[in-house]
Amino acid sequence: MFIAYAVVGILLAAALTFSAAATFTRQEKVVGSMSALGVPDTWFPRLATLKALGAVGLLAGLWVPLIGAAAAIGVILYFIGAAITHLRAKDYAIAPVVVLGLLGVAALVLRLASA
Repeated sequence: MFIAYAVVGILLAAALTFSAAATFTRQEKVVGSMSALGVPDTWFPRLATLKALGAVGLLAGLWVPLIGAAAAIGVILYFIGAAITHLRAKDYAIAPVVVLGLLGVAALVLRLASA
């Protein structure tokens, strides 16, 4: 189970790192999408920080199971919020949000199973 957690955790951490970097550097595609959903510009640094911390926590979870589980829970909650934001804005193209949220669930289950 640990190897499965390592694979899922590293892949999810990579996706979160890419997304956080794109948000921090205000890449047009990411910022435009978030702005269209009604996310205030002042939230961008906070949201990017949360994604970056999730990535760091998932990687730290390779050595400290509790941190990995906590990070996975945080990632799940983040993407639940993202899904709600999409739905409230009547944007139903939420497949990436759902996939990343489910990867968070998989990371949590695998981290708990391998502890």
